[in-house]
Amino acid sequence: MRRSYDDLVQEANTVSVAGWDFSWLDGRASEERPSWGYARLLGERMAGARAALDVQTGGGEILAGVPALPPITVATESWPPNLALAAARLRPRGAWVVADDDEPRLPFRDASFDLVTSRHPVETWWEEIARVLRPGGSYFSQQVGPRSVAELTEFFIGPYDGTAREPEAARKAAQSAGLDVVDLRFERLRMEFHDVGAVIYFLRKVIWIVPGFSVERYADRLRELHERIEAEGPFVARSSRFLIEARRPDGAAA
Repeated sequence: MRRSYDDLVQEANTVSVAGWDFSWLDGRASEERPSWGYARLLGERMAGARAALDVQTGGGEILAGVPALPPITVATESWPPNLALAAARLRPRGAWVVADDDEPRLPFRDASFDLVTSRHPVETWWEEIARVLRPGGSYFSQQVGPRSVAELTEFFIGPYDGTAREPEAARKAAQSAGLDVVDLRFERLRMEFHDVGAVIYFLRKVIWIVPGFSVERYADRLRELHERIEAEGPFVARSSRFLIEARRPDGAAA
């Protein structure tokens, strides 16, 4: 039985979007996963670390899934609802959760960690990462790439540049900070939204896709999108992701 537009909108506009768990979208939206398997690779790197820092951990969902955390594990987060979720997930496993304002400088001493990680950071502070890494330590991150979900952005706000977050720009920034890039991979991945409620939930949660999004502001476009999905099937977009691993050279000065 098809649900009405008003029912879909009311539900999606009131459900909590705290944390970085997208299970609410199960059966309503789908996204291909990068072939490299970030969670598995993260677990392998964490298993070999003594002191690790996860920057912008969200609700701690990814870090909490690591089978074995290093003896010293610290996570940072800025958004209070996510901070509470991360603490609930990670503190029972012996990890420290630190409130940070998502602005440099990182609140840690030079050369404190042999591994720094981040999944989908809003911004990467390469100089700070290089500073807190020990010589021989590595930064390991999966990031949002250029023009990710651009089809959805442009449906609501029209054409935009979207060329930020180029993988090669990340390589150059890492190298400028004194790090050696040892791995860099990029993929585009198919996404499908099966109803307008899934789109609303996604845009409320991933706030940079359509900056300033609200149901009220985009009511006309949302109704048009609902009618399009009803007539033609899922709305299709492409996300982009890149994996980057950069190492601080042995003997590099702090």
